[in-house]
Amino acid sequence: MTVVNPVSGANSSAIKELLSKKLQEILLPAHLKLVPQVNEVYELELAFFESQILSDEEIRRNGAYFAEVNGQPTRHFLMCQGEPLRLADHSSSRLKSFFKTNQFKTGYDTNGLFPYRGKFHPQMIKALINVMGLKPGDTVLDPMMGSGTVLIEATLMGINSIGFDASPFCEFMTRAKIHGLRVPLKAIKTALDNFNSTFEYLSSMVDTMGIPRSTAMKGVFDSKKIKKTRKASPPYGFKQKRVQDYLLLAFLDAKGYSERSQRKSFKEQFKAILERYYFVAEKIQTVLNGFQGELGEAKPRQADARKMPLPDSSIDGIIFSPPYSFAIDYLENDAYHLKTLGVDIQKLSSIMVGLRGRNQKTKYENYIQDMTRIISECSRVLKPGKMCSIVVGTNNNQLSHILKVSPEEVKGIDEQLIEIAKNHNMNLIRKIERQITGMANTMRIEFIVMLQKNPLS
Repeated sequence: MTVVNPVSGANSSAIKELLSKKLQEILLPAHLKLVPQVNEVYELELAFFESQILSDEEIRRNGAYFAEVNGQPTRHFLMCQGEPLRLADHSSSRLKSFFKTNQFKTGYDTNGLFPYRGKFHPQMIKALINVMGLKPGDTVLDPMMGSGTVLIEATLMGINSIGFDASPFCEFMTRAKIHGLRVPLKAIKTALDNFNSTFEYLSSMVDTMGIPRSTAMKGVFDSKKIKKTRKASPPYGFKQKRVQDYLLLAFLDAKGYSERSQRKSFKEQFKAILERYYFVAEKIQTVLNGFQGELGEAKPRQADARKMPLPDSSIDGIIFSPPYSFAIDYLENDAYHLKTLGVDIQKLSSIMVGLRGRNQKTKYENYIQDMTRIISECSRVLKPGKMCSIVVGTNNNQLSHILKVSPEEVKGIDEQLIEIAKNHNMNLIRKIERQITGMANTMRIEFIVMLQKNPLS
């Protein structure tokens, strides 16, 4: 690390020279150039750690916060440059501004698809994977994967991944987005060129028969179960699992958007969104051309994080975020999509972390019990000496209302998880604070809690 010597108050020229430098010029080596939009303290902190932990070649291939290494563009920069995410003309100016502002943070590759609430910033996840010392060939786990950001980033970095989630829709969504990295572009382009028949086929399939859950978990569609009376012909390449999943996710995305906005009809929404999905797949596959063999293997599964189907000491690193269930009702948000997959939402709600219980106090107590079991499982499956990072928001005002004490007396969820981890052989080595955007009314700050399992265990 560069050390800045104290500057004497009498030495005005030294002060002037120091103040003329940007902070990144003091912290980072001169041959590394940051990507645009690095403007928060936690980002500079993670960028500094990357510069100290990774080799130049590793930064060029997998770095999260750098645009160039010795004048050569990084793969992250190539993924993000140009148009960040093709949006429909009728998209709101706020949405367009968001993706432009966060071009290098969140709106790149297939992470930008589908508006799942409470998403990670992919750039942050990529940096955490690097800072935790994970390398190509290692396996990272996300026991509560949500929209699959950890798995997508790991795949792009050549790192194998496993993701669990109680919601079958999260399993499907993650798998479909990962398929986007390799989906046959010709098949998606043909479906787009023959849009009317594609729309008719998907509509008839979803509306007339739904998607049986047993089928959905095997790849959404089973051609043997499609009704013979259906008049619409399946799109070109539709029997391929990657094509099936990718097209259906676009269809569900459009359906959800049409229910939130009346600007365009469902059919018009679907066409615009399918164009976006094709654009995203084409863009990322162009960057990956010739490097597909370096991608990691991702395994998204529907499973309970409280009892993970994994052997002891089998995982090289863990990254996850507990659900913000006190702030977000994920099941309500995904109701249409879950029903389409044939899921009993009431039954699913009874097992979801943060939703179990008749009142807020009971939900909180069950939440702490569930998180204790999950952290215990994380410690069990993590290899000795390896790291587990938990990204968790503060909700002290809500907790003070639930516990009927002042906010100052509330022990934050982050503090409670650190204590639980210590009781399960994992100790805190770093806690990084970052501001939350988009949830200001419920949570303003979240913490990246970095734990290490006892090397001697």
